[in-house]
Amino acid sequence: MSLDKTQPAPLLPSQLAYLAELADQRRLSPRTVSSYHRDLAALNQLAAEGAQDRGTHAHLGQSVEQLLTFHIRRFVAQLHGRGLSGRSLARTLSAWRGYYGWLGRQGKIQSNPCADLRPPRSPKHLPNTLSVDQTMQLLDSPTNEESADSRLTCRDQAIFELLYSSGLRLSELASLDVDALKSILEESEVRVTGKRGKMRIVPVGRKAQEALVLWSEVRYEFAADEEIALFVSRRGNRLSTRMIQESLRQWAIRHGSETHVHPHMLRHSFASHVLQSSGDLRAVQEMLGHASIASTQIYTHLDFQHLAQVYDKAHPRAKR
Repeated sequence: MSLDKTQPAPLLPSQLAYLAELADQRRLSPRTVSSYHRDLAALNQLAAEGAQDRGTHAHLGQSVEQLLTFHIRRFVAQLHGRGLSGRSLARTLSAWRGYYGWLGRQGKIQSNPCADLRPPRSPKHLPNTLSVDQTMQLLDSPTNEESADSRLTCRDQAIFELLYSSGLRLSELASLDVDALKSILEESEVRVTGKRGKMRIVPVGRKAQEALVLWSEVRYEFAADEEIALFVSRRGNRLSTRMIQESLRQWAIRHGSETHVHPHMLRHSFASHVLQSSGDLRAVQEMLGHASIASTQIYTHLDFQHLAQVYDKAHPRAKR
């Protein structure tokens, strides 16, 4: 019987136990656990395909646990050949390496076959940001649709102002409850829970506070009974991340933006603009919730890119 390559191989009990530990003990986000789930399913699929190509019928669990470094290297090459980028392969290898490390701690394998493997390099892409003028135009301009529900416009305005004001991740904003309003309005700060359950406190600016006041005055007209979410949909339940993404996309179109605007772009713009004005990399790192300063340093490249553009336009000897 031939292997159906359109369906991913099911996960092994050991893999499910590993993912459960990531979710329950290490408290990784559901999105990260879901990505690891797909990566482990891909590993099983590749192992099954390899066994079929060799004409063997080894039990899938046994074959996966007995894979060696040269097997993993070949799998990485196969995925790269199928179009996966170096960044995607790095995440995949991280999932596999973590799983084999877990197996090692359980005493099921002697060595980690992924330990010394590195993904192929990919070109580094700087994050897309809006200029200060573009951001002001996006957030300040009134919508052109008179028929649009002004109460939902208040909600969207509050969401986008808060994203830009505090540099929140989309998941962090969507998970805010209504009790967050107290500290936002009284202390000018918001407490959020980021990656790996790490909590941080971020300042909230005046414009975002004003927008949130307007939304708080009409939220009760939408929120279902006992709904604790700060931002709710027309149906009264918590607004999903997908709905926030779509709302921002439509908002940008109505405001005449020629750029595809997404929530993370507002986070990138927040970081870039604060760094350009202050030059304080550590403060930006704290506000973004980055575990490593290396993650924040990419915004220094954006800042230099901006300076280089100014130089090219202004310096009399910059152009031929």
